[in-house]
Amino acid sequence: MAAEKFPILYVDDEEHNLISFEATFRREYKVHTATSAQEGIAIMRENEIHLVITDQRMPEMTGIQFLEKIAPEFPDTIRMILTGFSDIGVIVEAINSGRVFRYITKPWDENELRMTIENAKQLFHLQISNRELMTSLQQKVEEQEQTLRLFIRYVPEQVVKRTLENSQEAIFQGEVRDVAVLFCDIRGFTPMSEELSPKDVVSFLNDYYTIMSEIVKQYNGSVNQFVGDEIFAAFGAPEMSPDNEVNAVFCAIKMMENLPKLNEKYKEKFKREIQMGIGVNFGEVVAGNVGSADRIRYSLTGDTVNTGKRIESITKDHPNMILISDSIYQRTKDVVNAKAWEPLLVKGKKDKILVYEVVARK
Repeated sequence: MAAEKFPILYVDDEEHNLISFEATFRREYKVHTATSAQEGIAIMRENEIHLVITDQRMPEMTGIQFLEKIAPEFPDTIRMILTGFSDIGVIVEAINSGRVFRYITKPWDENELRMTIENAKQLFHLQISNRELMTSLQQKVEEQEQTLRLFIRYVPEQVVKRTLENSQEAIFQGEVRDVAVLFCDIRGFTPMSEELSPKDVVSFLNDYYTIMSEIVKQYNGSVNQFVGDEIFAAFGAPEMSPDNEVNAVFCAIKMMENLPKLNEKYKEKFKREIQMGIGVNFGEVVAGNVGSADRIRYSLTGDTVNTGKRIESITKDHPNMILISDSIYQRTKDVVNAKAWEPLLVKGKKDKILVYEVVARK
């Protein structure tokens, strides 16, 4: 199938010029002609025109006025003007202001005009190509931004930013940090979930995660992981902040204070009270990305994390309780009322550990 000819509109109030132009260029281009600016506008509204060539001196409307008038409605159309020497100054000003692409002096030379038309044709196709590229680029940028926003839901935002800034080798470089870790778990969730449909279980967990995650964020913490109905949060990794230990304990208190919201919303579905247990610990961890070449996860590892989880597990027989380690207590005792327990032996530890039951803020 032959390619469509490049469509041109030639406007001139002298009809013999139109006849001459059409006879010269109709084999190469799809030529439209008009004897006035108004007729030219009507043709443009009825036909696809890529290049407009107009005489300058016409009754009612000059060529420049005509090109200025069509520019807002047909911004992609290339605009050229035919002029006598006496109008060159006006035409050059129009070119400099962007209203006209090029001018040809009258009487026009066939070869010169043909070359100018070809330049206009190339410019038009370049404009269209650039616009398509910009549209494609914008779509790609929007897709990447959407992917990044989705990625941040799976990985802490600070980790995403750091990963994008570092080399691939640096992604897997861990670092030792002192952090506060918090584990929050719903007591007896398995039998409770059996009373709901899978859809309702997911809906409940999303509400639970949303409420508690917002509180973690409020206290400068970061949710490291959701495991079933358990939330694992860290204060001090991936980003350092002051008063990590205090923030972790205050976060735990706020979580308990917001538990009634869930109970109120789901009291008809569960037919029982939702209860939680929270354990908080402080100490040294190794923080960094772990995994394989095709799958990585930001992780905190070390005895501090394991012990924090063990402390949370102690609350299984003590609903709606916050237990903290001695390392947390020593750093928060001036701002929190807590009651010491007898030393306990927990799984994975040779020696008994000290834990404290948080009562309230001071």
